[in-house]
Amino acid sequence: MDTKNAYLAAALMMSAAAVLNGIDAAIVRLLVDVHPFVIGFFRALFGLLFVMPMIVRRPAILVSGYRATHAVRAALKLGGLLCFFVAFTLAPLADVTAIIFLSPILLAVGAWLFLGEKLGPMRVFAIAAGFSGALIIINPGGSGALEPALLLALAGSALMALAQLVLKKMSQRDSTDTLVAWNLILTVPLALIPAILVWTTPSWTAFGLLIVQGVCGALNMALVTRAFSHADASFLAPFDFIRLPAVALIAFLLFGQVAGLSTWIGAGIIFAATLIASRKNPARID
Repeated sequence: MDTKNAYLAAALMMSAAAVLNGIDAAIVRLLVDVHPFVIGFFRALFGLLFVMPMIVRRPAILVSGYRATHAVRAALKLGGLLCFFVAFTLAPLADVTAIIFLSPILLAVGAWLFLGEKLGPMRVFAIAAGFSGALIIINPGGSGALEPALLLALAGSALMALAQLVLKKMSQRDSTDTLVAWNLILTVPLALIPAILVWTTPSWTAFGLLIVQGVCGALNMALVTRAFSHADASFLAPFDFIRLPAVALIAFLLFGQVAGLSTWIGAGIIFAATLIASRKNPARID
């Protein structure tokens, strides 16, 4: 595949993944009778079942240069997802989604703290701007009271950024398929632990939604990792922001939620800051 077609394919895959993320968020909101921890378990389980045929056909993908590191990454990603799921049930979907976009900015901070990467003036400006955009969303009314659900989303973004730092190192030795397979294999038992504490058996309708969510999650992971194997992060970053209008449209159609002006302003600032922060940041996100 030539460079032009590779970049076009990557852009399409990233756009499709962004829409799948919107569907994922809506499903969490629809599952009002299922605890977010239980949702996290079934999302991982059905995602694993979806990719199991690939693992059975190609068992060699389980050969890895890492052991415990896979578990660390899976735990960090699971913690981030659970934070997002709880936030989706408590706060407007568009607000939570906008906060999630801080992950690349937090990744730049983490790379500076833990990997010794340099922060130039533009990156420092991007980090400051990104956090200012987040504050606009977290406290849109200017009342001085921070929204707990959105702070939870911020914590989820931080955990995802840590998981991406681990991924950045692991991707030097393990293939994309290996990273995806081990992440799902290890997330299932890890997610079962908190799910047992709040367990309620979902209805058949809820099971149907959970299956759709699991498939969406596995497809999203595969699409994003493939996209980053075809194109640079700086090129793909803007396409991930298709997620926000997708989520805003779904939230309006299904729940009557209308994203406020502060959400769009804050998201716009985060968007611009992320483009600056990810310009020289080739880390893949899956």
